[in-house]
Order: sequence, then C-alpha cells, then structure tokens
Amino acid sequence: MSARGADHDDTGPALQRDQQPPMDAKTTSELVRLAAWAKPQAERLADEIYAQVLAGMEAYRDETIVPVDDLRRSIARNLRFMIDALADPSAVSDPTVPADTGRRRAVQGMPLPEVLRAYRLTFMGLWDLLSRHAQTDPEFSEHTLLAAATRLWTLSDDHAGLLTEAYRAQTMELLAVQHRRRGALVEALFSGENSPQTGPWETARLLGLPPDANNLVVAAETCALAEESLPGIEARLAAMGVSSAWRLTPALQLGIVAPASGQEELVLSALQEVALARVGVSPPFRALADRPRALHLARIVLSGIPARTIEVRTFPTDPLAAMLACSPLEARRLADTVLGSLLELPKDDRVLLLETLDAYLQHDASADLTGRTLHCHANTVRYRLRRIEELTQRSTRDPMQLTELASALVALRVLPDEGRGRRPRRPYAASPVVGGLP
Repeated sequence: MSARGADHDDTGPALQRDQQPPMDAKTTSELVRLAAWAKPQAERLADEIYAQVLAGMEAYRDETIVPVDDLRRSIARNLRFMIDALADPSAVSDPTVPADTGRRRAVQGMPLPEVLRAYRLTFMGLWDLLSRHAQTDPEFSEHTLLAAATRLWTLSDDHAGLLTEAYRAQTMELLAVQHRRRGALVEALFSGENSPQTGPWETARLLGLPPDANNLVVAAETCALAEESLPGIEARLAAMGVSSAWRLTPALQLGIVAPASGQEELVLSALQEVALARVGVSPPFRALADRPRALHLARIVLSGIPARTIEVRTFPTDPLAAMLACSPLEARRLADTVLGSLLELPKDDRVLLLETLDAYLQHDASADLTGRTLHCHANTVRYRLRRIEELTQRSTRDPMQLTELASALVALRVLPDEGRGRRPRRPYAASPVVGGLP
C-alpha cells in the first residue's frame, strides 16, 4: 500500500482519479453492490482494526495522547468514508474526514508516521474484507476485484495526502502560536508585567527556566530588520543542558539564559561562536524581579561596543559599575571631571596611562607589582603615575583622590561608545568574553 508524504504529486487527488481507466457499467454496478454489502460490516470491522491498532502500535495505547473513544470513532468514520468512495468516487472530493483527522492528531501530538500507519491498517483491513468476500461470491468477476483494488489504493494515496497536508498545516499553526506565546512570556519577564493569575515565577516555569539559576540577560543587535544575530542559539544552549528563552524585536534579539553553576563560561563561548553582531550580556542575577534592570544593563554594555563589530561583552559585576550604568549622564560627568585632559591625549598615550592606572589599582597600589604585570620597570610606572597626577590634578597616593580615579575608570567601562574616540577598548570598556564573567 502507498501513502503520500512530503513528496506526493502536487497535481492532487482529483487528477489522479481522472487518470483511472474508465469502467464499464457492469463493473461499476458490481462495485456499488460490493460497497452495499460492506456497509453493515463496517462497525464489526472497526472493532477489529481498533484492536489491531492498540495491539501493534504503542503510541495509541497512551490515552493521554489519543483517547480510545476518539480512536475507535475515527476508525469507524474513515471506514464509512472509504466504503462510500468505493461506490461513488466523487465522494472523496470532500476532504473533511481525512483533514479533520489530520488536524486533530496534530493538536493531540501524535507523530505523523504513526497516524499514517494507522490509516494503512484501516485500508488493509477493508481490502482484506472485500477481497475475501469477492473471491467467495461467484457473482463478482475478477475484473471487479481488480477495479476495487485500483480504486482503494488510489483512495488510500489521496486520503493520506489530504491527511498529511492538514496535519502539517495544523502543526505550523501550532508552532506559530507557541512561538508567539513564548515571545509574549519573555516580554512579560523583561517588562515585569504579569497577569494577576501568573507571577514571574510561574512565567519562568512556563518557559522552562529553572527557579534557582543565576540568570543572564542577553541583548544582541539584529543583523538587519528583525533578523537574528544569534542564529540557532536556543537549540545550541539546550544541547549543552542550558535552558533559555528568546524574543526577537525589529532591532534586538533578547534572551534570558539560565546556566547552572560553572556553565557561565560555556554560555559565553557559545554566544561568541554564533554571534553575527554586537552582543551585550548582563551580570548574573537570581531574583526574577531584577530582570528589567538586567535587560537595561545588557543594553548598556551592548551600546558600548563599537558599531559594525562582532563582539560579545559582559557587564562588570561590581555595584559601582551597575549604579553608574543606571545614570549614563552622571557617569560621563564623573569621567570627564576626574580624568580631565587625560582623555584628550592621543589614543596611544591615553591607553597607556589608563592601562597603567588600572593595573596599579588592581595590584594594591604597588609600583613594583604593576611593573611586573606590565613588563616594565617600577620607575617607569612611577613616571606614568606622575603624568596621571599632572593631567588629573589628583594624587595616586591620597586614598580619597585615588578612589575618585578608580571610580572614573569604572565610569568609562559602562559608558556607550559616543564616537568621540576618547575611550580605549580594553580594559576601560565592559569586559569582553575572553576571560569569562568578570
């Protein structure tokens, strides 16, 4: 028996029936009589096929997918449809029966190969009944039996095609609905807007996000209008055992990622491998109430990446950086006020001094340790620090003034790239993916 799948002839059932050879009046009359005999047998045959399907197909034994009453009713209905089509081929022009079954099974979640297999069993059961009766009744000619076989197998192919098309159309609609629903749930998490019946924890559960993870928010600019710049990222993360949920807007691809402990580096590497544009990543957060803030921070770090580059960059985790990020104007004012004319130096000089100051702060204000880190003599470090003091009018030996310098460096990390050529890329922008979460 044949059953059409994805490669069936697009000319459709009607043309295939038109291509069948014409039948003489005697054969047509005998087919009508054969169908009339089969009609009273349909309910008994439906019981037999129903039992055969349950015995031979494990998927149909799970009543949570297809209830047994639904299965039995569907088999009987399709048998009556086939018998009517045997007597009158024009009856098959009504696609309601196979199309309804296809749509219903798609909604129920029964795999298409299993649905088609149950159909084949139904057709085979009817053919076996008809052929045995025709062979034992001398009034039916061999030509009539061949005509019945031709009509049934053509009907089988038409039937499977109608069912498959309806199943796939319904599946596409279900996927579209699911995609829209997930997008709405992700938007609810980002915006903090939840229905009275569904709080943030319930929303996260519906998205498959674990309740106790250190979440990350990812904001990636789109390659073009509503074109993903992290293609296939959800499936890639899922293969690593990391849950995530995503939403696409015209300008951004937004995601909430829930890595388990120790998986942050793997997530950042996966983002780096698939990224096609700029990507900003928030600091980790556990409380779902922090998700709008995390989105804000991810967008800030995204804006700090030079335009038309491909880079994944994470937001600094220190509280001062987060506070300054929430007020970009104050961050800019702090950087300009404290660092002053240092920011007006040529790029190479500016980067050198800022790198020296950053290393000095990271190594307990020790010129010797800073020199070893930067591969230069401690006196060279001291010379650079004196230049910084002259340019900023702040002492690197006074704790309060050194704190101001440190705060100004943090401000540079969180400020967007405003195209003024005043910010070196590292380490005075939020940390890139290399080295993991800061």
